[in-house]
Amino acid sequence: MGNAATAKKGDPAENVKEFLAQAKEEFQKKWDHPPPANACLDDFDRIKTLGTGSFGRVMLVQHKGSNKEYYAMKILDKQKVVKLKQVEHTLNEKKILQAISFPFLVSLEFAFKDNSNLYMVLEFVSGGEMFSHLRRIGRFSEPHSRFYAAQIVLVLEYLHHLDIMYRDLKPENLLIDSQGYLKVTDFGFAKRVKGRTWTLCGTPEYLAPEIILSKGYNKAVDWWALGVLIYEMAAGYPPFFADQPIQIYEKIVSGKVRFPSHFSSDLKDLLRNLLQVDLTKRFGNLKNGVNDIKGHKWFSTTDWIAIYQKKVEAPFTPKVRGGGDTCNFDDYEEEPLRISSTEKCAKEFADF
Repeated sequence: MGNAATAKKGDPAENVKEFLAQAKEEFQKKWDHPPPANACLDDFDRIKTLGTGSFGRVMLVQHKGSNKEYYAMKILDKQKVVKLKQVEHTLNEKKILQAISFPFLVSLEFAFKDNSNLYMVLEFVSGGEMFSHLRRIGRFSEPHSRFYAAQIVLVLEYLHHLDIMYRDLKPENLLIDSQGYLKVTDFGFAKRVKGRTWTLCGTPEYLAPEIILSKGYNKAVDWWALGVLIYEMAAGYPPFFADQPIQIYEKIVSGKVRFPSHFSSDLKDLLRNLLQVDLTKRFGNLKNGVNDIKGHKWFSTTDWIAIYQKKVEAPFTPKVRGGGDTCNFDDYEEEPLRISSTEKCAKEFADF
């Protein structure tokens, strides 16, 4: 990952700048020249479903080749993707995943399609979703929450430098690896945009007010979502919740947040600046950018380089018994994979 990240000398801010400039160059090369399809369904044994969605599922697979590696294969039904008007999002997802490279982002190893489906084969992250660990433990301590939050700050700094908005930050999309570090997954809503965009997408509890109000919005929506995530990790529940999305939206737009009494004053201060309805005051969106967040008192104990290099001991390591262990994932009903004898949606996915 270049010398910029490891450089000890000089100004840390300069090192980060150099690192990000190099990252952008590497990203742009891959963005401009996506690799051709490099595998097919027969290269893998399908083992077990790890998760399901509205137009596909994610399965644990094992490569039949010499490496016998385990992967998570995302299988998307082309006809369902078209019907749910997610073609653009799906093409974005693959194009972004094949070009990014960062320690806390899940990496795309293979991508291909057949008559019925699109396939994205990702690294398998065995610790499961942060969501299930958070629900089991109830809430994370502030140091525990801070350890994860720091990784997300670095992820968003990296993505935003590449002009990518993530737009779907939530505990369900954060996987925990065997070392206890995060891997952000699900780039279905990610989009490369310079400036503003208008699409309504995301998860109700995590939507920034400007998305709800149908204003054009920018990358600042990810910093709002970071505020929601940190709150949910440290409290055990999100800051804005209700039975119906419309009630959630009313709370979000009101600009009122209440904090549990156990939150430290530094945490409350950071969250007031992230969960800030006024975009001209929201941290991450000011002239200092991400440095307002990295330099905040709540992060004063964080060694950003050590986090990036995974040298900080994780507060929690998931129990995993070997390579293809799925004990950290829920069980789902298995369904046979049906592949049509004729090609579906050829033109929509010509670029996949």
